Amino acid sequence: MQTITAADISHPVSTKVTTQLKDIKKTLPLRVLSEDDWQHWITKGYVIVRQAISAEAAARLEAALWEFDEKNPNDPSTWYEPQRRPHVRAELNNVGMTEIYHHQTMWDNRQTQRVYDAFVDIWDREDLWVAIDRANINPPKKVHGSPDGFIHWDVDTTIRPMPIGVQGVLSIRKQDIETGGFQAVPYLFSNFDEWVATQPKDRDSIRPDMTGLSRENVDLNPGDLLIFNSLLAHGVRPNHSKDKVRMAQYISMFPSEDDEAERQERIRLWKDQEPPNRPDFPGDPRGWEKAHYGPAQLNPLGRKLLGLDLW
Repeated sequence: MQTITAADISHPVSTKVTTQLKDIKKTLPLRVLSEDDWQHWITKGYVIVRQAISAEAAARLEAALWEFDEKNPNDPSTWYEPQRRPHVRAELNNVGMTEIYHHQTMWDNRQTQRVYDAFVDIWDREDLWVAIDRANINPPKKVHGSPDGFIHWDVDTTIRPMPIGVQGVLSIRKQDIETGGFQAVPYLFSNFDEWVATQPKDRDSIRPDMTGLSRENVDLNPGDLLIFNSLLAHGVRPNHSKDKVRMAQYISMFPSEDDEAERQERIRLWKDQEPPNRPDFPGDPRGWEKAHYGPAQLNPLGRKLLGLDLW
C-alpha cells in the first residue's frame, strides 16, 4: 500500500490564526450558525448548514457536472467510463474525484452570501479567501464490499503546533446511508490527546488505528453544506445504492494571505481556467474548462474571495 504523507493532502491551513478553531472566543455575532450549531462545531468538529444554497442552484451545478464529465444522467452505462488520468495516490482512483474548478455554477455557490457567512462564523473574521477546489461524481459501486471508507486526517497530526484549517462539502444530490457520503470519528476530535497517549510513538500520523472506535454517518440534502475541522478524522462511505449517483462540490475558506504572488496566481487560475498545482490531483487531460468556458463572472463578494479585490 502506498504511504500517504501530509504533503500529498494539500488542503489550505492558516498561518494567520494561532488559536485552534475549537478554542476561539467569539467576537463577531453568529450570522448563520445557531448557538447549538456552534457547540456542535467546537465539540464534534463538524457542523451542517442546511440549505446553504438553493435547490435550484444545486440543480444547475448537477447539470454542469454531467456535461463536464460527458456522462448521461439517464444512461448508467455512461457512468463508468475509464478514469482519464490516474491520481498520484492510488486510493483516490475511481472514487469520483472530478477535476472541474471554475465553472460559473461553482463560483456562484462560492460567492453565495450564506455560504460565506457560515465560514465567517467558523473563523470569526471576514477577510477570507475561498479554496479553488473540485467536485465529486460518485456512481454506485458495481461490486459491494465493506460499507466503510478509510478513515484519515488531511493534515499531519504529529505537527506541533497542530495545523489550523477547515474543509467543506456542498451536497448536490442527496447523500444518506444508501448512497454513502461523509463519516467522521468525533471521539478522536474531542479526546485526541487522551487517545494519542494510548498509541505507539511511531503511529500513523494520517490514518488512525480504529480499534474500539466508532464512526458517525452524516446525511445531507441537496444544497446542504457540511463544514469540518481539518483535525477531524473522517472518510467517505462507498455508494452501495442501486441506481443513485452522489454529487458534491468541495468548498472551504481560509484567512486571506499577505502574499502577492499567491494572490496573482489565484487570479491567473480563474482567468485562464487552470487547475491548481497540487501533487495529488493531475488535472483534466482534456482541458475541457479552457476549451468550453470563459472566466466566471464574480460579484463583489466573489472578487474578494478570489483575491481580485482586497479586503
